[in-house]
Amino acid sequence: MNEVNIALVCLAAALSVGIAALGCGIGMGSGIGGACSGIARNPEASGKITVTMIIGLALIESLTIYGLVISLILLFANPLLGK
Repeated sequence: MNEVNIALVCLAAALSVGIAALGCGIGMGSGIGGACSGIARNPEASGKITVTMIIGLALIESLTIYGLVISLILLFANPLLGK
């Protein structure tokens, strides 16, 4: 039974990072695409658009880091696995 638990925890850890990275990658691509089209339409506003885009990308990237933290907790601090 312990081997099954370890396998499920490894699967959950991989899925948490993978799904978080997939979602954040899609969000980042959409945000950068919107910023590029905004700068193309109004080049004078490029400074404000760039600053806002960088802040937004940092917030999106934090979601991927949360997925990584969850996977590390599952792998290294899981009391159900018991050694």
